[in-house]
Amino acid sequence: MGGSETGDVTGTKDKDYNIIWFTQACLDNALRLQTYIQDAERDGDSELAEFFRKAQADSQKGAEQGKALLRSRIA
Repeated sequence: MGGSETGDVTGTKDKDYNIIWFTQACLDNALRLQTYIQDAERDGDSELAEFFRKAQADSQKGAEQGKALLRSRIA
């Protein structure tokens, strides 16, 4: 398949699918980073925990932007 699907198989155009994928990836990343934050805190590494918190905030922001874009295009 390798990038040639344009909505004929899935029923979803690539550009819409890409927004959905991006949003899901951001949400998954925010969840995964919560584990990393907890690991760093458990080991007493506040610098690393703060690094992961900032990355998590960026992922949450990306997810919110993706959801807003989806809402505006689906409505």
